[in-house]
Amino acid sequence: QVQLVESGGGLVQAGDSLTLSCAASGRNVNSYAMGWFRQAPGKEREFLAAMAWSGLSTNYAASVQGRFTISRDNAKNTVYLQLNRLKPEDTAIYYCAANPRTIRATTEGEYDYWGQGTQVTVSS
Repeated sequence: QVQLVESGGGLVQAGDSLTLSCAASGRNVNSYAMGWFRQAPGKEREFLAAMAWSGLSTNYAASVQGRFTISRDNAKNTVYLQLNRLKPEDTAIYYCAANPRTIRATTEGEYDYWGQGTQVTVSS
């Protein structure tokens, strides 16, 4: 069992940056691939990025590559998602997720554990 708790969301202006955190706990949490998704109102949940706890491999959605950065702090069992040059269309609930298989997992059904989400709102 893995528990995930996101934090760091908020209301920002277009062009601003924001860093989201995901604190992970549970058995063998460091063996899981960690991912970030978001879901805007009326839309499906969208994959953003994933990485292994080793930090050696990352995977990004083309839509956010170069603008969002996933990272981790093994000592704190925390994964981060830095959001740069935010746009109003980035407004969504952002979720952290874990799967025991691969960072190449990009669909909601491939992830076994989810956090409660953190709201990011970008004003124009």
